[in-house]
Amino acid sequence: MRVLFFTEHLTAGGKERQIVELLKGLKSYGDVEVEVVITKNEIHYEEIFGLNIPIHVIQRKFLKKDPRLFFQFFSIVRKFKPDVIHVFGHMPAVYALPSKWLLGIPLINNEIQDTSPSPTLLAKNLIFKYSDRIIGNSHAGLKAYHSPVNKSRVIYNGFSFERLQHISDTTEVRDRFKITTPFVVGMVASFNHFKDYDTYIQAAQRILLQRSDVTFLCIGNGDDSKYRNMVSEKDQQHILFLGKQSQVESIMNVCDIGVLSTFGEGISNALMEFMALGIPVVATDAGGTVELIEHNVSGCLISLSNPKQLAESIVRLVDNKSERVRLGSHAKATIRSKFGFEEMVDSFYTEYKNIVA
Repeated sequence: MRVLFFTEHLTAGGKERQIVELLKGLKSYGDVEVEVVITKNEIHYEEIFGLNIPIHVIQRKFLKKDPRLFFQFFSIVRKFKPDVIHVFGHMPAVYALPSKWLLGIPLINNEIQDTSPSPTLLAKNLIFKYSDRIIGNSHAGLKAYHSPVNKSRVIYNGFSFERLQHISDTTEVRDRFKITTPFVVGMVASFNHFKDYDTYIQAAQRILLQRSDVTFLCIGNGDDSKYRNMVSEKDQQHILFLGKQSQVESIMNVCDIGVLSTFGEGISNALMEFMALGIPVVATDAGGTVELIEHNVSGCLISLSNPKQLAESIVRLVDNKSERVRLGSHAKATIRSKFGFEEMVDSFYTEYKNIVA
């Protein structure tokens, strides 16, 4: 069985991490052959090179929507002869449609990764009409995008605990970033309009008005200048912007609390990573996060854009070690039981078999 993956890039991000993890898992099946197509030659997860999977780059040259990519992708499809085309993202789905129509190849659309439909929802609905299967990583995402029920299903993101076998020593990480406070709080998210760094920074500032024993980490790619400008000079040693990091799990492991303040999320990989490490999390009660976290059992849920509530939740956990341990233990058990790596890979493999049949 041949599967052709098509996504825009493999830079640092939750969706991109899941693609790489899925590719790793599929390598264990002896009857699956995979190739990958990307439209930007940007690869953050370098472990993909060790999988010996062909990667085709068809870059846009002149226009945001370069029509030449239709022909370039079609050429790859004719040569590889896939049984399934698996797309991640709206533009890859658009570019894949002619190949699906002309060659009669089933199309799996895996673009629903959040719960905040863009203004192109009408165009997405058109793509959904011609997709053979639509997969989202949360029930909330499928509902938000009005995905057709008869062809939609949820496959949760999966976490591989093997990723935690080679994390760095916490002392080394603290020394590297000059963290000297007893407590550390971290948020791992790209700096974009889906992530609510405003609330996180404001909550940090509220806490730092009362105490100086906490360091707040902001980890992710993108333009963070707006948020740096929010931080006063006296707080700069306690609110650190670390940018994009290659071994993010090692940095997360020094945190006592993980945070995700957001406007619309599917199943957050960052939250899953904190939880797998046994670190208690505080997250916005929105989107698919409620499918991942049970309030006051495996984490804490707060209302949208509420820095006061976020600050209070962080302080309560900082001051209560037994509560941190309790929530962290339940969080880790949740990842093992409900969001396993093998379960995710098996679900996609079964989906490929069913759609080909």
